[in-house]
Amino acid sequence: MKRCGMSRFVSAGASLALAACLAAGAGYLAGCRPEGPKSGKPPPSTGGRTGPEGKAPAAPATEQKPAAAKAPPVSSPGAKETGPAAAAKLPGPPDADGWMSLFDGKSLAGWKETDFGGQGKVQVKGGEIVAKMGQGDLTGITWAGGAIPRIDYELSVMARRTDGGDFFCGLTFPVKDSCASFIVGGWGGTLCGISCLDGYDASDNETTKMMTFEDNRWYNIRVQVTAAKIEAWIDDEKMVDAGIKERKVSVRWEVEPSQPLGVAAWRTSANWKDLRIRKVTE
Repeated sequence: MKRCGMSRFVSAGASLALAACLAAGAGYLAGCRPEGPKSGKPPPSTGGRTGPEGKAPAAPATEQKPAAAKAPPVSSPGAKETGPAAAAKLPGPPDADGWMSLFDGKSLAGWKETDFGGQGKVQVKGGEIVAKMGQGDLTGITWAGGAIPRIDYELSVMARRTDGGDFFCGLTFPVKDSCASFIVGGWGGTLCGISCLDGYDASDNETTKMMTFEDNRWYNIRVQVTAAKIEAWIDDEKMVDAGIKERKVSVRWEVEPSQPLGVAAWRTSANWKDLRIRKVTE
């Protein structure tokens, strides 16, 4: 995979075949709506899976109006935000280190199953969120519990892969007026990174790293967002340290339903627990 958008293919006299190819199959191989030139890197291995590159359908043409910066909507009915700088009331009370729980260990209170289409079943068992792969590509949950911070915060989740061979934690989180995702174990099970920076996803920007993951082992995944950078850790290993000033931050179109905060798995079954958040200062 290259940029988060439609790749260009050139094949003389093959437009109909190309259209059929693009319509068939599926794969997590496109979507961040790129800006800028191609990187020139060869696409990484997808663990034997291939599929067409594509992007979200374009919205119908409308009268041009000046664009106004707007944060992605909060999912819960009646929840309100006045902008990315709005003060968010966090769940509480905080522990001694300032962490506040986003998961009560008993139910999906504050969350909803993400409507990706073809998603698997999500339920709570034994204090864990159990997400089973479905007929579609993605299964996950999206925050529906009200306003949350969009800057100067830290987010943490425990995650494990129970079946499948792709990412078991696609953690989508707010970044100012937009959102990004920390992908853990993607592209055949080992790739980690941020999707997307300047239109390039986790497979094709400076955050790309490889890590081997064991099935049924818990990993502590943590993300910190400030005005200057996005940082991320897996257990005690720092995986991401990316400056974001004057950069475009976005998500791939496939995970847009996870915004503003969500966890998802790609063609993989996963368990999640201990979802927490706390405010930080630079």
